[in-house]
Amino acid sequence: MVRLTQLLHPQRPPAPVRPAATVLLLRDTPEGVEVLMTRRSENASFAPGAYVFPGGRIDEGDTPARAIATRRRTQSRVQLTQAIAAIRESFEELGVLLAHHPDGRPVSAAEVATMDRSTASSTVAFADQCVARGLLLSTDQVWTFAHWITDRDLPKRFDVPFLVARMPEGQTPSADETEQFEPCWVRPADALERHAAGSFFLIFPTVRTLERLAAYATVDAVLEACAGRTAGEGPLWTSCPRGGVLGGQEVRYMEHESAFGELAMVSPDGQLFHALDWQCEQPVPLLRNVQRLTAPNPSAMTGPGTNSYIVGDAETGYIVIDPGPNDFDHIGRLWRATNGDIRMIVCTHSHADHSPGALPLQKLCKTRPPILGLPSAPTARATARFAPDRALKDGERLTLDVQAIGDAGETLAPLHTLRVIHTPGHAANHLCLLLEEDGLLFSGDHILNGSTTVVDPPDGNMDAYLASLDKLDAACARGKVEFILPAHGYVLGEARTAIATLKAHRLKREAKIAAVMREAPEGTPEEWLPKAYDDVPERMWPVAARSLAAHVERIRQSAKP
Repeated sequence: MVRLTQLLHPQRPPAPVRPAATVLLLRDTPEGVEVLMTRRSENASFAPGAYVFPGGRIDEGDTPARAIATRRRTQSRVQLTQAIAAIRESFEELGVLLAHHPDGRPVSAAEVATMDRSTASSTVAFADQCVARGLLLSTDQVWTFAHWITDRDLPKRFDVPFLVARMPEGQTPSADETEQFEPCWVRPADALERHAAGSFFLIFPTVRTLERLAAYATVDAVLEACAGRTAGEGPLWTSCPRGGVLGGQEVRYMEHESAFGELAMVSPDGQLFHALDWQCEQPVPLLRNVQRLTAPNPSAMTGPGTNSYIVGDAETGYIVIDPGPNDFDHIGRLWRATNGDIRMIVCTHSHADHSPGALPLQKLCKTRPPILGLPSAPTARATARFAPDRALKDGERLTLDVQAIGDAGETLAPLHTLRVIHTPGHAANHLCLLLEEDGLLFSGDHILNGSTTVVDPPDGNMDAYLASLDKLDAACARGKVEFILPAHGYVLGEARTAIATLKAHRLKREAKIAAVMREAPEGTPEEWLPKAYDDVPERMWPVAARSLAAHVERIRQSAKP
């Protein structure tokens, strides 16, 4: 785990979450699925003026109402209570009641009209009214679509299942004109379009929920997707978003999105202070002992540019990882960011966007820090030749510490320790570095954020690449690594999950290539490429052809007796 002493800002505990529930009432139309939404009061303490789905906090009285709820065999008591709360809230706010008689007859609009919504703020009163009319709550027709937990930075937070149910026939929504206004039926795609135009304000979880809902053609398809989960009760996804700043504006990200891991590392408690803009002028502080300076070499291959990392502090001096291309301005910025106190320069591999900056950066420093790494193999391209001052050994540790003696006369422990991990695959001389005190993996090009790396034979080798992924996974398990800092893109969170996902992607691609090869055994790689990479933009096929060659080599090797 990252040491608290290395975090950029003091941490504060997020506000506690309150249990709540909301329900998406759906109906089929010739144009597709529509969902019932309503506008919150401008005076509301949470999401004022936003268009939302009916819902609210779970009350103490929702639990006793289970006595009149119809339960699916697989519904837990918690899920039953959540469904009750959502049904109660939709009744109070919009006058829509999901209920039926013991013989299965749905409650009629006329019966609903006789019920008192104004005094229904007490769940007992709501339940009593249902009991008086012999009604049972149709909780067995309510399914879990999603699970949202309010962002950590907000002062008011909720733990909310987003439930789905079919709108009961014959009922017409009517807002309470106190908490909710202007109920409307809207197609998810139309709501998103109006939101983008600025005429239909939505909060982040609503936007993401509507985006997923827009993929379904019918209400049955939505309900079947929910029922198809394990035991028919789990949400299709769970998210507690994180926020940052991009272009001067507040932005939010879900767990699967590229910036989420970086926000989790830089601001574990969710405070909104981290800027996500890609720029090359200033180092970006990630921790007190880690800065990132991105080289001005954006491209289809390098993404926003090559990340140079600066590890250390003013007391210990610094190690620069991947000084990048031989770019005069970038090298000068690295030197200024360290005040020239660079103790070591480490290149993860010899490619032209990683190592050429090492020698000019070394010449700027009075102490001439050693250039470390692994020499390029004979298989390297002419543009990727590299000879370090000293070759690093697998498992070797590079340390930064304060040259001082403790009170008892003992030598103080290193403050920053980078352990070398040899990871051939992308390049024969590729290595990664693990910052042991903070559980961080500097992955070079072996693991990227937002794309998969190229494995280009003969210097690249797919067998070695996959074996190196396994090696990194084991290192992350032993070192309790949570975050991966790639040479291209934002920081990745959930390190071991990211590695497993990457390996699964590679094996899935290989299976697809193998199937294409079986279909056309006399074919050529040029003929296999369009089918094996038909899900990749054609402009990227020349790059994909390199990795295809690596996969073909591995497939053919594995087929040999």
